[in-house]
Amino acid sequence: MIVRWGRDGLAGVLGELGRASPYVLASPRHTGLPRHEGRWSSLPTDDIDAVSADAAGADVLVAVGGGSAIDTGKAVSAQTGLPLVSIPTTYSGAEWTSFYGIRDPDRRQRGGGAGAHLAGIVYEPERTLDLPRRETVGTALNALAHCAEALYAKGHNDDADAHALEGARLIDRWLPAVVERPRDLEARTELLRGACHAGAALGGSMLALGHALAQALGGRYGLPHGAMNALALPAALRYNAAVVPDAVARFGEALGTDDPARRVEELAALGEFGRLRGFGVPEDELGAVAEAAVVRPGAKANPRTPTPAEAEELLRSIW
Repeated sequence: MIVRWGRDGLAGVLGELGRASPYVLASPRHTGLPRHEGRWSSLPTDDIDAVSADAAGADVLVAVGGGSAIDTGKAVSAQTGLPLVSIPTTYSGAEWTSFYGIRDPDRRQRGGGAGAHLAGIVYEPERTLDLPRRETVGTALNALAHCAEALYAKGHNDDADAHALEGARLIDRWLPAVVERPRDLEARTELLRGACHAGAALGGSMLALGHALAQALGGRYGLPHGAMNALALPAALRYNAAVVPDAVARFGEALGTDDPARRVEELAALGEFGRLRGFGVPEDELGAVAEAAVVRPGAKANPRTPTPAEAEELLRSIW
């Protein structure tokens, strides 16, 4: 994967790939993009066939935005075989994996898959300067969850661990600064570097239980993935500490604390993320959400395999 930084990075990546006819996936607010064969701006979308047909004639896909744009790009890449270059404008880390989820315009899960042809990432910190506070905190907490889970998911390894620890350190340091000074380019750049390390950790390891809970919630109710991770990660850390105390402690050291779950809650509070009930999640449906969560890959890659009853108890702890 080619990774570049700065406004001139995209031209360099396209040149290295030998591609000159990009098809862009980006919402209308994203401007300053190169001359392109076509553009799809209605995101998210579950009409992957239509996007793929519209991209005929292009030789590369360029997705600009958060998880919705990049996941759509990955779905189209998997279907068409076109290489994908991502320009992330949030901290979600979707640009690092070939897996994707497909959501309808109401952001409800409508499927997913794998097989995207990842070719490059261009980080342009200037594109994050106007990211609203809740999206900033939510997607940064999603990245932080990637760091935590990379340390103990089945398949974790030394290279991914190193990225996870550096990502956690940077996110913990720079997220409060970004919330205080949203248009501070240095703070935004360093937070994006943390997200880059978190994405590399995700790409080299796996997701675990916190993400499984967040995905089940987001997919059922159309809720923001970052916010759901912000709420689910502390519960998952406490649940896993009994079987992987060293990994959880290493994560805490990167955050400068001996209580990493509590520190994650403090960071989540920067986005005013409180309880599931505040997002309209019905209490009497927590059992169904738990059933959906425990069959997800993240739950199966967790170091401690949860039963539906245990997953429901974790959801009730944050409801």
